[in-house]
Amino acid sequence: MSNAFFLALFLLFGLSALRVPVALATYVGAVAYLFATRQDPGLIVEQGLNGLFDSYLLLAVPLFIMAANFMNAGSVSDRLLTFCLALVGRFRGGLGHVNVIANIIFAGMSGSAVADAAGIGRVIIDMMRKENRYPAGYAAALTAAASVIGPIIPPSIPMVLYALISDTSIGYLFLGGILPGLFIGVVLMAMNAWIATRRNFPRDAAAPLKEMPRITFRAFPALMLPVILLFGIYGGATTPTEAASVAAAYALFLSAIAYRGMSWTDFGHLMLDAAKSTAVVGLIIASALVLNYLVASENIPALMSKKILAIETTPLVFLVSVNVLFLLLGCLFDATTLILIVIPLFLPAARALQIDMVHFGVVMTVNIMIGLVTPPYGVLLFVINGLTGIPLKDIIREVWPFILVLCLSLATMVVWPDVVLFVPRLFGYLG
Repeated sequence: MSNAFFLALFLLFGLSALRVPVALATYVGAVAYLFATRQDPGLIVEQGLNGLFDSYLLLAVPLFIMAANFMNAGSVSDRLLTFCLALVGRFRGGLGHVNVIANIIFAGMSGSAVADAAGIGRVIIDMMRKENRYPAGYAAALTAAASVIGPIIPPSIPMVLYALISDTSIGYLFLGGILPGLFIGVVLMAMNAWIATRRNFPRDAAAPLKEMPRITFRAFPALMLPVILLFGIYGGATTPTEAASVAAAYALFLSAIAYRGMSWTDFGHLMLDAAKSTAVVGLIIASALVLNYLVASENIPALMSKKILAIETTPLVFLVSVNVLFLLLGCLFDATTLILIVIPLFLPAARALQIDMVHFGVVMTVNIMIGLVTPPYGVLLFVINGLTGIPLKDIIREVWPFILVLCLSLATMVVWPDVVLFVPRLFGYLG
C-alpha cells in the first residue's frame, strides 16, 4: 500500500475521531489521495454518482425508511403493544416481555433500529414507568437492547447496504436474519425474566380470553405487513426493492386510511423526514464508493487475500478476531460507516478463507447492531435519552446485562453457522 493511501486512512479515521461527519472525512482523505497520486479530483464525483445511480437495490433504502415512518404514525404502535400485552403481559416482568415481542413484530416492518426505538420506545417506556412499576433506567435499557432486533429480522437496511458492497443475495441475507433475530429475542426475554424474578418486578393483569379475538383483529392488518413483504420476495412476486415499495404503500394505507391516524400535514412531515434520512445515508454511501475506488486502485483485496493465506489462519479464528475488532469499533463509529467503509476491507480475506458471505453478512450485522447500545457512543442510548429524558448514566448502568447476552448470542452464531444458514437452506441456498 502506498503512502498516499495511508494518508487517506489517517485523515479518514483522524477526522472521524474528532467527530467530523464520516462522509466529509472520507472525501477529505480521498481528495488528499488523488492529489498525492496526481489523479483528477473529479473522479470523486464520478465514482460516487455512478455508484448511486447504477444500483437499483439502493432504492430499497428510502422506501424502507418511508415504511417505518408511516408505521410509526397513527395508532399502529398502540394496537401492536395492546396485542403483545395480551400475549405475555401476565408473566412476571410482563411489560419487559411485551417490549421485546413488540420489537420483534416491528422489526418485520421497519428495517431500522432507530425507527423501532423511536416508534414504540417512548410508548412502552411510559407504560413500564407508570406507577413506578419498573425503574426508568431499566425500561430504557431493555428498549434499547430490544431495538437491536429491528435490522436483523427482515427487512433490514444494513443488510441492503451489505448486499451492495459484497454482491450477496439480499433475499438469502433476509432469510439468514430470521432465526438469529428470534434467538436474540428469546435470550433478551430470558434475561428480563431472570432480572424480574430477582428484583420482584410486577405482573400485569391477564387479558380476558373473550377479548383476545377483538385485540387480535385490531392488530391483524399491521401484523400482515411482514407476511406480505416476505411472501412477495420469497414467493417470487417481487424483487426486494419492489417489496420495499409495497411495504411503504401498505404502511401508508394502514396509517392514513385504515386507521385514520395521519393527516396531510403529518404526511408532509414524514416525507420530509424520510428525504433527510435518505440524503444522509446517500452521502455516506457515495463516500464509501469513493473509498472503494481507492482500495481497488491500491489492489488491496488481492494483497489482503495473499497475506491471510500466508498466515494460514482458520476461518473460525478469523471470524472471532474480526468480531472482537468490530465490537470495539462499534463503541466509536456508527453502523453505516462500519458497513460501507470498514467491512469491505475484510471481504477479500473472508472469501479467501471460503467463509460463507451470507453467514458473514448476518454475523457482522448483529455485531454492528450491538454497537448501537454500547457506551460511550451507542446511538440508541442517545435516541432514547432524547425521547424520554431519562439520564444517560441510568440507562448505561442497566444496559450491561443485555449487552452480555447479546454478545453471547453473537458468539453462538459465529461458532454455529447453522443458526444463520438453516432457514436460507430450506429455501434452496447452497452456501
